[in-house]
Formats: sequence, structure tokens, C-alpha cells
Amino acid sequence: MTTPPDYEEALKAAEKEFAKAETADDVRKNWKKYYLTVGHRSLGKILMGRPALDLIARRQARRDEAD
Repeated sequence: MTTPPDYEEALKAAEKEFAKAETADDVRKNWKKYYLTVGHRSLGKILMGRPALDLIARRQARRDEAD
């Protein structure tokens, strides 16, 4: 099973927007924009500096194990 494209696209976009965020308001705005698609935990990891590709790969590996 593959990772849904909307999750991958949203995670990559969130990573880019968090990197450009300059204020706490920017972070809050981006959080509200992406948390329903990506989830709080994944956004927190992105905010702490973990690359989106790592999160996508881990999610894919977990789905492959389940199959």
C-alpha cells in the first residue's frame, strides 16, 4: 500500500512553509492549515527539524509491514 499523495504533498508544503515562518503567528497559521491532513505529531517533528522525506519513508515502511 502506498502513502496517500495528499499527505505527502501537504507534508512537503508544510516543511517549506515552516522553514519560511518568521513569527509565532506564521507558525500558528501554518499549523492550522496543515494539521487536519498531516497531524499534530508529524507537524511537531517537522517544526523540530526532521525532514519530511524521513516521515514519509517511515509511514510507508509501517504500511508495508501491515500488509
